[in-house]
Amino acid sequence: MKIVLLIAVVIGADQISKYIVRMTLAEGESIEVIRGFFAVTHFQNDGAAFSSFRGQRQLLILMSAVVVVCALVFLWRKRKESALLRISLALLASGGIGNLIDRAVFGTVTDMLSFSIFPPIFNIADSAVVIGCFLLLFYEFREDLMTRKKTESEAEGE
Repeated sequence: MKIVLLIAVVIGADQISKYIVRMTLAEGESIEVIRGFFAVTHFQNDGAAFSSFRGQRQLLILMSAVVVVCALVFLWRKRKESALLRISLALLASGGIGNLIDRAVFGTVTDMLSFSIFPPIFNIADSAVVIGCFLLLFYEFREDLMTRKKTESEAEGE
């Protein structure tokens, strides 16, 4: 149940933030929040990460839908597994859903978070996907390390 709440909160925060930006800023308009470091900038991205696959709306919708369905199916199958695994999959799914909504409804994804040290403008859904990927990698490395240690200790015991 907590995972469903996490998914709902991420999608809600993403969609609300995008709505506010679309309603208050013209495309390309920016509000500096922390001078020289962070701004809220309205950008409509018709591509994927770093504006790759620009103009490939159907392909991006299909790819996003496949990733979201896979993450949700895997999340369901692993619902009794590690909390870290479930959180990472929930973040991947919710970020994918947030951007999928934009692509399906508006044809582009609304981005708004702009940091001077990181050139691409991104949104909450993008952040959820990136954090979910890092957590999933961390989970996999940790599981691999635990499996290796277990195998080594079993080999030493023989």
